[in-house]
Amino acid sequence: MIIYGTALLAACHLLGIFLGDLLGHALGVKTNVGGVGIAMMLLIFARIYMARKGILPKLTELGVEYWGAMYIPVVVAMAAQQDVVAALRGGPVALLSALGSVAVCACVIALINRTERPGAETDSPSGPHNELLAKAE
Repeated sequence: MIIYGTALLAACHLLGIFLGDLLGHALGVKTNVGGVGIAMMLLIFARIYMARKGILPKLTELGVEYWGAMYIPVVVAMAAQQDVVAALRGGPVALLSALGSVAVCACVIALINRTERPGAETDSPSGPHNELLAKAE
């Protein structure tokens, strides 16, 4: 059932929040550090593990895919709860980590673009919808 995908997300979310609180405590801050990100990583790993073991029904996978698509709104909502001003007053760590993550993302994107094969580009996007479009024509 699709609800099992939501239950899997809830379990990953609770565990991620707990681990984020532990990480924050270990770093000496009184806040959750990366709990939502940890939860989404746990969800990804759980889905991959269950799919490899063959214990992930198709409907459960649909529930997991739905919440995977909701990742960005969830992160934005959780980030809105954070006190960014207090983090910036606490030291340059927040600014340095933001600049570092932007630099790493830029390097990874550049690496992906350089390793892409030149003949891989096509006029139409690939995906399951192209088969339907081809049949309709």
